Amino acid sequence: MSVKVRFAPSPTGRLHVGNVRTALVNWMFAKGQGGSFVLRIDDTDLARSTPEFEQGIEDDLTWLGLVWDERYNQSKRFDRYEEAAARLKAAGRLYACYDTSEELDRRRKVQLSRGLPPIYDRAALALTEAEKAAYEAEGRKPHWRFKLDGRRVAWEDLARGHAEVDTTSMSDPVLIREDGLFLYTLPSVVDDIDMAITHVIRGEDHVTNTGAQIEIFEALGGPTPAFAHMPLLVGADGQALSKRLGSLSIAEMRDQGYEPIAITSHLGRIGTSDPLEVGASIEALGAGFSFSKMGRSPARYDTADLDRLNAQALHGMDYATARPRLAELDADLGETFWNGVRGNLQKFRDIIEMAAIVRGPVTPVIEDPAFAAAALAVLPEMFDETLWPVWTAAVKEATGAKGKALFMPLRMMITGQAHGPDMATLAPMIGRERIVKRLGGETA
Repeated sequence: MSVKVRFAPSPTGRLHVGNVRTALVNWMFAKGQGGSFVLRIDDTDLARSTPEFEQGIEDDLTWLGLVWDERYNQSKRFDRYEEAAARLKAAGRLYACYDTSEELDRRRKVQLSRGLPPIYDRAALALTEAEKAAYEAEGRKPHWRFKLDGRRVAWEDLARGHAEVDTTSMSDPVLIREDGLFLYTLPSVVDDIDMAITHVIRGEDHVTNTGAQIEIFEALGGPTPAFAHMPLLVGADGQALSKRLGSLSIAEMRDQGYEPIAITSHLGRIGTSDPLEVGASIEALGAGFSFSKMGRSPARYDTADLDRLNAQALHGMDYATARPRLAELDADLGETFWNGVRGNLQKFRDIIEMAAIVRGPVTPVIEDPAFAAAALAVLPEMFDETLWPVWTAAVKEATGAKGKALFMPLRMMITGQAHGPDMATLAPMIGRERIVKRLGGETA
């Protein structure tokens, strides 16, 4: 069996880390098995879906490297959902309900007061045609519920192991609203059947829904896919991320300077037994993925870990990969420069500041003019890879300074900063003319 998975976001907002983790795990599982990844835009809510958000989803996935093999819009498949609904109605599995939200709420309160579970009592099944006609005359429109079998539905979950849901403890799910809008469940099942989806991978908050969905798969006569329900994400403090996801959109993270491989390595490996390190590529992440590595506890999303991985990705980036981006920032000073400064980068755009140290202008920080004059007096004429050790030895002999008292003043005078890349790499690139000016107190 060829593995085929799907990611079905709604184009009603930007993708955030929770969405992307679901997409990523689907992609990694499929690619690790030599299968295919389907992007299915859930735009059945025509009022809230926008082309801008749809384009944003595509842009975010492409930027992360999660390229899809097939793509669909659910808004173009309403005829298939209508056909499936008609079949379920004819089989007596989809029935009309005229209860208002207020009536349903009152019944739930009564059930709770009696110590009963607040599930739908199927009162609509007892309605006569005359009663239905009377409701229609009042202007009521029906919503449509799927009649559950009321049994234990079991499956072997790839992430959780053996799983069971007792559908007698659930209300018959609403599949079609009063306004005729299809809710998520029916289109999802119909599409999974039509598109031959073999595995449905999502968060563990969908476990209960799976029991009902398996019954719908069976009622429609389609093959039931395998399921995997992943532990949800929590913050570093152990609290749910749901209220903070707006600030964790992929678009914002891209604007903040995070690398795609850092994001995918982070989201793909938290909550697993794999070391939290940057993958060689997103393909390598897929090749190494296995649900057997995934723990049962919530996965902790810590921005400090992401920052560390982002720096790690930059520190290992070769010049050929960096060069086009360096050119875009007008910061391409050659391979020696890149190799010398990349170990100090936290975000790629930090390279602009590194290039400015070499090219200027830099305002030197000179606390001891006499020390600066002594350093200038012994500055070598030859500027090559031996410059820094030869020069600092000469300054040490001339001034008696050593250790931090030797190196820190020189760094501050030449770069204007207390920290930065290795001076043995920087100094020759800065050049004698600029160093002379900076030791003299000039901005250069």
